[in-house]
Amino acid sequence: MDEIPEPSSRGRKRLRDQEDTELQCSDLDQTLSLEENLPFSDTLVALRMMRGQFPHIEKVAIQPFVLRSQLYSSVKDRTQVDRELECLRREKVVRIFKLNTGQDDHAVMFLDDYLNQDDHAVMFLDDYLNQHTLLSLGGKVKDGHISLLINAGLFTRQLIDPNMYWFAIPNIGSVLKGLSQGRKEVLSFLNRRRYKEMMLTSMEKKRLRLSPLDMRFHLRDLIGSGHLKTNQTSTGLVVQVSKD
Repeated sequence: MDEIPEPSSRGRKRLRDQEDTELQCSDLDQTLSLEENLPFSDTLVALRMMRGQFPHIEKVAIQPFVLRSQLYSSVKDRTQVDRELECLRREKVVRIFKLNTGQDDHAVMFLDDYLNQDDHAVMFLDDYLNQHTLLSLGGKVKDGHISLLINAGLFTRQLIDPNMYWFAIPNIGSVLKGLSQGRKEVLSFLNRRRYKEMMLTSMEKKRLRLSPLDMRFHLRDLIGSGHLKTNQTSTGLVVQVSKD
């Protein structure tokens, strides 16, 4: 089995430099409202904050992940986000996954979290790494190998081509369904309002019926993807449906 590459010296230094920030975020992330911690200037800081705010999902064993769109909602320079994510990926700090939603959705997960998946997925981790080596070297992979990885939740077929695969996050299937339904529910709620808007602090307190993910998770996603926008008023931030 191939050994998992250790982070580079630059990557280790980045992790050490962020330890204090992570401790501070762990104390604050659950108490601050979305309005109080929407903007960030650093992608890694935003990642750590959003990881700490990942909702607890009952009956689903899944590690926290952050959507790329959510980072776009907080770090305004999208080019900066993409550049810093690629740097973190190369330094083995995070993994980036293409989500099987039919849209251009990507999830970001800290590598430590990915390696700490539930026991079922960890049991197949050696096979995953071996298959990754075979694929990268152009080796022949049998159908049985692919089935093994799909059953472990580590592979998923592409929608447009069933012969192509993406690396996947185990146990994410029901969460992806909730992600799609939650997006529709939030937009439908705002579209029914007279001006298609609501105070962000009030919106954040709403509960969703169709998604295991909380309102804060969906608001960050929809703001970052451009479906919603925020406007500063004398009484606070207003979230509003973006015009087509």
